[in-house]
Amino acid sequence: MKANVGGIDRILRILLGVAMISQVFVGLTTPWGLVGVVPLLTGLFKFCPFYPLIGLNTCSNCQG
Repeated sequence: MKANVGGIDRILRILLGVAMISQVFVGLTTPWGLVGVVPLLTGLFKFCPFYPLIGLNTCSNCQG
């Protein structure tokens, strides 16, 4: 599993994931809270399983 998420992409994924998950804790009962786990994990692990399918890599200097 080679890293393919880097830089701004990674930061935005983590922030978006935390924001979506935090909805659950402020009382909003939407499924978006659970969906927020996906961008959070892809940002933390620096790997998006969808990127290889479309040939995208935003991590120019990651070692994996």
